[in-house]
Amino acid sequence: MKLIFQFFLPILIGNLFQQLYSFVDSMVVGKGIGDTALAAVGNTSSVHFLIIGFAVGLTGGLGICISHSFGANDTKKLRKEIAMSVYICLAIGIVITTFSLLLMRRLFIFLQTPEDMMTDTLVYFGTILAGSTITIFNNFVMTLLRSVGNSKVPLVSMVLSAIANIVLDLLFVFPLHMGVFGAALATVLAQAISALYCFRHILRAPELLPQKGDWKADGKILAALTGKGLPVAVMNSVTAIGGMVLQVFVNQMGTAYVAAYAACMKVCGLFEQPGVTVGLALLTFTGQNYGAKKYDRIKSGVWAGVILSILVNLPFAALEIFAPKFLASLMLNDPTVISYTCIFLPLTGIALFPLGWLFVFRNACQGMGKTVLPMISGVVEVVMRVGIVQIAVPHFAFRGVAFAEISAWIGAGAMLMVTYLVYQVRLSKGVSK
Repeated sequence: MKLIFQFFLPILIGNLFQQLYSFVDSMVVGKGIGDTALAAVGNTSSVHFLIIGFAVGLTGGLGICISHSFGANDTKKLRKEIAMSVYICLAIGIVITTFSLLLMRRLFIFLQTPEDMMTDTLVYFGTILAGSTITIFNNFVMTLLRSVGNSKVPLVSMVLSAIANIVLDLLFVFPLHMGVFGAALATVLAQAISALYCFRHILRAPELLPQKGDWKADGKILAALTGKGLPVAVMNSVTAIGGMVLQVFVNQMGTAYVAAYAACMKVCGLFEQPGVTVGLALLTFTGQNYGAKKYDRIKSGVWAGVILSILVNLPFAALEIFAPKFLASLMLNDPTVISYTCIFLPLTGIALFPLGWLFVFRNACQGMGKTVLPMISGVVEVVMRVGIVQIAVPHFAFRGVAFAEISAWIGAGAMLMVTYLVYQVRLSKGVSK
């Protein structure tokens, strides 16, 4: 518990700062431009997770192989994997940027985006997509450092980028009146600052710097990296499809509900970070111990993670349950729109605990190199969201959207717990595959 907490705390602070500038971004947009602009920004969330989430999942999967090599003390293989990961990130960045910009308008039309927010939606998301390669490399360098046990440098990088984003947000939106374009540009520039800071520290670690011969394409390592990274990436994108379905239902309710839903998702994104971070800490802990063949430590570490996720979620769940109006008023202006968030947030606050367990068991499985069934858990999330939202919305309206969201968390979490227990039994019997 002590070791996991020491690794968890810097990641948590960094992730909270990273989500904080997303939260502040929404505050600046909502208070500085208006509720409709906030609705436009929030309307991009599910599509953003579909596209950028794919890339972030891929970089997280690359870190699984890197943590295994680091745990096995195989420096030669480690450097080769880092070099091949750079190629993968560059290729994915180019493909995502090109195709996403071409298909963006059609996608938002498919989501039935209200016409009064279409222009702001396209401007904001187009700017984010233009900087997607920067985002991918920023996530990769942070994943690389965490995979070798360094959670402090990513912490500092995220604090710096959060401060930069907030300052640039305020500058671009208020005195310069750059609208949603300015808010998006601030985010891209903040990601670049974070990536450069991490890269500066990687240059000081010779064991992480590929040598000339390491840059030669290696099909076997490329296949292994892709084999671990692709299921994680697909899982993120498949999960995002469920979010897009929910967004369609919300968009049909009108701009006021879209704005309320956007605010709720920003709160959920910020408050789920403790659970996400426990999972990230366990991903590295499990990966290194799996590479070192210390399977008993994996078991004790995972159950420590379950306890830790409960403890760290308590204050955040309490805020969602007892102070939803206050949280929403930080971003929204209209009292009616704020009242809609008070329907949604208490329900997701209660469900923060099963969501935290989902992250624990998903990352534990991924850390052991088992990425296929966690990918399938993303399908379970989609099925639960799509099925429940169609049943619940006609009867419970906006509350039905919340029911669909939390049912997805609970369903996928139950599947992943069973999956982890099966893998743990097999490890205890000496079966690692």
